[in-house]
Amino acid sequence: MNTQQHTQKRGRSRRTRDQATPSVLDGEDRDTLLNYYYQMTLIRRFEEKSAEMYTKARIGGYCHLNLGEEATVVGFCAGLEPTDYVYTNYREHGYAIGRGIPANTVMAELFGKETGSSKGRGGSMHMFDMNRRFMGGYGIVGGQLPLATGAAFAVAYRGSREVVACQMGDGTTNGGPFHESLNLAKIYHLPIIYFIVNNQYGMGLRVDKGSAVSELYRKACAYDMHSERVDGDDPLAVRDAMRRAAEVARAQHEPGLIEAVSYRFRGHSVVDPDRYRPKDEVEKGREHDPIAIFANRLKAAGVIDDDGLHSVEERVERDVDEAVTFADKSPDPEVSSLMDYIYAPDGMTEEGE
Repeated sequence: MNTQQHTQKRGRSRRTRDQATPSVLDGEDRDTLLNYYYQMTLIRRFEEKSAEMYTKARIGGYCHLNLGEEATVVGFCAGLEPTDYVYTNYREHGYAIGRGIPANTVMAELFGKETGSSKGRGGSMHMFDMNRRFMGGYGIVGGQLPLATGAAFAVAYRGSREVVACQMGDGTTNGGPFHESLNLAKIYHLPIIYFIVNNQYGMGLRVDKGSAVSELYRKACAYDMHSERVDGDDPLAVRDAMRRAAEVARAQHEPGLIEAVSYRFRGHSVVDPDRYRPKDEVEKGREHDPIAIFANRLKAAGVIDDDGLHSVEERVERDVDEAVTFADKSPDPEVSSLMDYIYAPDGMTEEGE
């Protein structure tokens, strides 16, 4: 098990993310594994293409990429049910794809087109899809935590079985919303999973320089909340950790926290020159490529061969090119619709019915 766990009654296992990931995939469904690999590869190429489109001024505003975090993203999404609610921060393109929003629709949103997931109004940092219960990316650090906690309160109040999953970056754990939300979630026994993506840097500051506790999952101890640290380069380890936390949240209405340790390949955003990280550190991080590692595991288990990997890459290339073409050909929002979607629809009551 590629996790470290922490509660007041439970110690940590010895495995860390630097240790070798097992290649054995006993009990795993072949088609599911191949789908995970496809999704990881799709997210990688989609993000690379997004960076290219940004430099060509086809994408405006800010643009934060999931490069290097693909296993974390896919594992997070795979551990949830379609009826669960997802809140993310502004690095959310991969999560939108992982929740089932078509790549065409995500790219159209980046292009600011009417066919985008938020009809071109949200852009890179504010994607939304109510049908898939993808409740949006948020540009304010920690801004999604109180909202996700409130959604979990609503689920508990209704007595339904959904779970709320709230993704965040490592820097978020130093802010007030993080601590206030965890405290309330435990007091009210809310069905929520707080999911920290520790990609080693909060903007340009190393985690161990910005947080008194660099093993971020340990912060949950202050709220008597179960937590785990998991290898974010292993999609199966992340998925299984999410499933464990979701089972507890769903059955017992108890919150949990997961810290997935990964490494982002580029700067904080597309425009970040990334001069604060030592070159050798970045090279080492890229050598630990989660997609290459997972591909080797699949090959070692006889799930796929080199020809199969090449076929996946060709399919992904076609899908991403199609997404750009779709976004290019999609209409811009009409100027007359500038004030649309600002207020709740007419006829809504104060209770939101």
